Amino acid sequence: MNGTRSNVVELRQYTLHDGKRDVLIDLFEREFVESQEATGMELMGQFRDVDAADRFVWLRGFPDMRRREAALRAFYGGPVWAAHRDAARATMVDTSDALLLRPVDEQSGFPMPAVSRSPIGQTETPSSLVVATIYHRDRPFDQEFADFFRDRVRPVLAEAGATPLACLQTEHAENTYTALPVRVGENVFVWFARFADRADLTAHLRHLEQSGVWNDQLLPHLSAAITGEPQRLTLTPTARSLLR
Repeated sequence: MNGTRSNVVELRQYTLHDGKRDVLIDLFEREFVESQEATGMELMGQFRDVDAADRFVWLRGFPDMRRREAALRAFYGGPVWAAHRDAARATMVDTSDALLLRPVDEQSGFPMPAVSRSPIGQTETPSSLVVATIYHRDRPFDQEFADFFRDRVRPVLAEAGATPLACLQTEHAENTYTALPVRVGENVFVWFARFADRADLTAHLRHLEQSGVWNDQLLPHLSAAITGEPQRLTLTPTARSLLR
């Protein structure tokens, strides 16, 4: 996994009014992709949450915290957002579920996209899935956990059919753009993987259920190192998502 220029990543989960997800996605992919990237952001992925019909999930990245603040001020203070913010907000119930993250190390960021972005107006979506697994802890994730995940957990997950994309953890720097709040006081480690389709994901999960290494060696160690059950987001890329 070769890192990109995004050393700061936002994982944003929006709860929308019933039936408004496609309305927001159409608006977002027409008006808010290139206009955000023009300010220095990286729009890595937009998704429908498979398990929540009213949830829109997206990822955007920044080179660092200083340029994050500048880019957000430029976009949300600019003409495109001013022209379309009312229409966007009309679809939304809650936009506060946002995690501020950073790559675990220089090699764990999202890879550079293998394909160019589909043009505006494209509606055909890929069959692939992106799965984000969010681990929580009552203290910051340390190098010992990162090494354990990289050296022991990730190889078994990949052998079971997952295509690793990125490993990120909480960015504890102060959120200097307070108009957009992020979740604070939390420690998370997020692993992203790609699957060709739903059958591929089902086969992966079945493989893990039957794996002695996973169930007898890795899962007990992993469970002891985290707090509570991990959250899994199963995401279908939109037509213009770079991650697909």
